[in-house]
Amino acid sequence: MSQKLTIRTFFFNVKTDYLPYYKHFNIRVEDDATAKDLLTLIQVKNENFSFPKQKLFMKINGLVVEAKQSVSSIVERLGTDLQIDPLNSYRSNDGLKINDDDFMASYTLLEPYATEADLKYYKTLYALHYASETENFDRDYIGDAILVLAHKMISDGSEHEEAILDAITSVHSGLLDCEYENNLFNAKDHTDDIAALKALVKPEEGPSLLAQLIARFSKKEEKEVEVVVPKRAVETIENVKEKQVAHYYGLASHEAMHKLISELGMRGIHFPRANKLAGLGIIEDNKELALKKAGAIILNAFDAGAEVLIVEDVDALDMFKENFSAIERTVGREIIGLELISAEDFIAQVSKIEA
Repeated sequence: MSQKLTIRTFFFNVKTDYLPYYKHFNIRVEDDATAKDLLTLIQVKNENFSFPKQKLFMKINGLVVEAKQSVSSIVERLGTDLQIDPLNSYRSNDGLKINDDDFMASYTLLEPYATEADLKYYKTLYALHYASETENFDRDYIGDAILVLAHKMISDGSEHEEAILDAITSVHSGLLDCEYENNLFNAKDHTDDIAALKALVKPEEGPSLLAQLIARFSKKEEKEVEVVVPKRAVETIENVKEKQVAHYYGLASHEAMHKLISELGMRGIHFPRANKLAGLGIIEDNKELALKKAGAIILNAFDAGAEVLIVEDVDALDMFKENFSAIERTVGREIIGLELISAEDFIAQVSKIEA
């Protein structure tokens, strides 16, 4: 059997083109075809399409895919409408061929403290470097790969821990700008590695030695203080069932909400950034970058046609609302008419309506 694909493919030649452009192709491939086979078929249709023979990776619908990935697995996950881009469009020299000097430039940060084994390991992280989500918002970002290497070197017992941490935090865009997201087709989760590095750089402040001694030897009985968490005000959306709704779920699941929206006969809007992180993890260290990430999510939903954005994470919702004007300034757009509501409040409201 074969698959019929609709392909939108990136074109650019630094010698002849002023700006990149896309061309559309209808391609039929066999079930056992690979991503490399797909590129070859496109090249047959247009000889100007170019891709590297070595280190062949590409982005398909925003995910980094290796040459040997089967087309059947790509279609199963992404569908038959595909967009093919180089690993970094801004670094393209000719089609999918890029200037990848930035990969080894990041390595120079740790080179003085690295071994041959470290260099060998780093080279296996080539795809991870170009799957860095932060780079989509700051082109000077050093990449997730060098942070993963830093974690490995420290975990292996490097005597240069302090120098390594300084190297990855003192640059313009480094460790504290990373909110790890996995843009690899074949997922690799390094969230814990990044969190461990940040804990070394910014350890949680605990009680001082003096305070600990006073607490230990004080004869006064300590009374437990009951912490009262204020209740959130329940919010509703007027005529919510008549409006187009989108669901921002981040790292949570969309399945239950999608089912509910469908069962209610409501108009659900799907948008590409619904499963991306919103900047909560970096807002204290880089508020500007955090608001860029939040703005990209909100604007993506708004431009897709959403009138109501259901937000799964209450902390993300609070961030959106508290910084909405600043987010508009950051993205350079007014987002008028988009209403925000927590998933909990949305479910409660529609349940009452149905009852």
